[in-house]
Amino acid sequence: MPTAPAAAPPLTVATWPIERVRPYDANPRTISPAAIDKVASSLQAFGWRQPLVVDADGVLIVGHTRLAAAQKLGLTEVPVHVADTLTADQVRAYRLADNRTHDEATWDEDLLAAELAKVKEADLIAVTGFDTAELDRYLAALAGAPAAPTSVGATENGFEYQEKYGVIVECSDEVQQKRVFDELTAAGHRCRVVAV
Repeated sequence: MPTAPAAAPPLTVATWPIERVRPYDANPRTISPAAIDKVASSLQAFGWRQPLVVDADGVLIVGHTRLAAAQKLGLTEVPVHVADTLTADQVRAYRLADNRTHDEATWDEDLLAAELAKVKEADLIAVTGFDTAELDRYLAALAGAPAAPTSVGATENGFEYQEKYGVIVECSDEVQQKRVFDELTAAGHRCRVVAV
């Protein structure tokens, strides 16, 4: 595991014209229209709280969704941190780590429900990034409503659909795969493309 630099340079943030930031063309993380909409709502509600991170050539390392949201909102300037002390290999690894590490986190559902209830009281629930169905489920649990069953039905082969399990949809070609992926992510489902 690499060690941290002995003395990291101070974090500096500058304001750049939005067209100066160049997206990384080989970014393996796909961004759904729903994700862009949620981040755009967040930017409108809270402003910029995290800068985009670019390499010495202005190519995006971190913040592809924020950049897309800013473009959607018609913003002309964005906050940028230039990570010019990173090597090309470090940039590649950081880009992947930033996109992957959040997948390891999970929610404490009791604490989440309590936080959502407080946010709802402050009339900010619409900018949390949670979909209506998710909000209804968490807030119902907080109110003491019976929990939704974890088993929601059986298939003809005897397997039961369970709330935290995935479903693989087999597509006939890449065009259908992209269409199904786009439809499901736009509907708020967390999807991954896999080869089977």
